[in-house]
Amino acid sequence: MIQFILLISRQGKVRLAKWYSPFSTKEKSKAVRDISSMVIGRLSKSCNFLEWKDFKIVWRKYASLYFVAGVDKDDNELISLEILQHFVESLDKYFGHVCELDLIFNFNKAYYILDEVIAAGELQESSKRTIIRLFNQQGALLDADGKD
Repeated sequence: MIQFILLISRQGKVRLAKWYSPFSTKEKSKAVRDISSMVIGRLSKSCNFLEWKDFKIVWRKYASLYFVAGVDKDDNELISLEILQHFVESLDKYFGHVCELDLIFNFNKAYYILDEVIAAGELQESSKRTIIRLFNQQGALLDADGKD
């Protein structure tokens, strides 16, 4: 099960964080600090899997963002990496070519897409078309509600 998802910039700023297990605020900030320093400091040719405490850290760099997932030690790393890839492709499908500014100015949309992809730490929807269709339907409902 995925315990958390972090999107971290090259400077170490968290652009998106979703926690699927209970962590205290102190634990979250320590986890972000530890994980971002480990991931950002690695060479690009290094392995995309790390062990940290009782978790495996699976990460991938896309453009200027690090997509990081903390998963259980007994989970398959490659499946976790594919879920991250699926999330990135869903973001790309919606935003065009997703960049850090898209996530800063449209963080609510990024969280909505993440919630469509992953629910309670498990893959919820594997079809990018379905994710974007549901997202657009939600947007149409919000637009219609705002006009009333």
